[in-house]
Amino acid sequence: MVSCMDGGDAGVDTSVPHPARRYNYWLGGKDHFPADRESGEEFARRFPGVRIGARANRAMLQRAVGFLAAECGVRQFLDVGTGLPTANNTHEVAQRIHPDARVVYVDNDPLVMTHARALLTSTPEGATAYLEADLQDPGKILAQAAELLDFSQPIALVVVAVLHFIPGEGAARPLVQELVDAAPSGSYLLVTHATMDFSPAEHRVAHERMRVMGRSDVWMRSRDEFATLLDGLELVEPGIVAVSEWRPPAGEPLPDPKDVAIWGAVARKP
Repeated sequence: MVSCMDGGDAGVDTSVPHPARRYNYWLGGKDHFPADRESGEEFARRFPGVRIGARANRAMLQRAVGFLAAECGVRQFLDVGTGLPTANNTHEVAQRIHPDARVVYVDNDPLVMTHARALLTSTPEGATAYLEADLQDPGKILAQAAELLDFSQPIALVVVAVLHFIPGEGAARPLVQELVDAAPSGSYLLVTHATMDFSPAEHRVAHERMRVMGRSDVWMRSRDEFATLLDGLELVEPGIVAVSEWRPPAGEPLPDPKDVAIWGAVARKP
């Protein structure tokens, strides 16, 4: 079953870079415009590891969704800030394990929704839905997600590589808390976030300059602030780590954390 949840303006401003399209560019996708590529290349010039980080983040998403479905028995996923479809999307990973898994994707880019509706097809036993909404309106997300998801049963909240687009000290936590508060006991939070904790001083200076000039829409957060997103939850091993170090495949070499520059964690709501 596939459904669409109507969400807003269908226009796409291709002159302004969008995080989902820039991320798609770094991952080697084809769904981006010149403004997205220009922004992506500026980041890559200043931070050469950015593509490594994007791939590592995507790989952790896939490993963690597989873990939640296979080892934790989760059959419902609310993926907020889903980005443009690539390979092994959340519902594909989950439905390989549980064909009846139900997934709601959320993004604020109309182009993402257009591609998702066309490409992200569910198994016959399961269901996928697509909601055009912004993380800064969790109430709307929850109300419309409840049309497909059963909030009396455990849900995996997938908030991957999106909170760093919420600027301001402490601004991310209330949004995550509202989502977590709506989920029942036994639910999980999968969250990742860009950081400068691993970066050399010159990278920190360069990014702050970009941010002040309006060339970066990323608000970096430290491990301490990232940890507040998980307050009241039970961390799953190995806890808060660089995304490349979250249950990596045995025998694979790990990239340098300064290239990855993204914290990740999975935690359970008691």
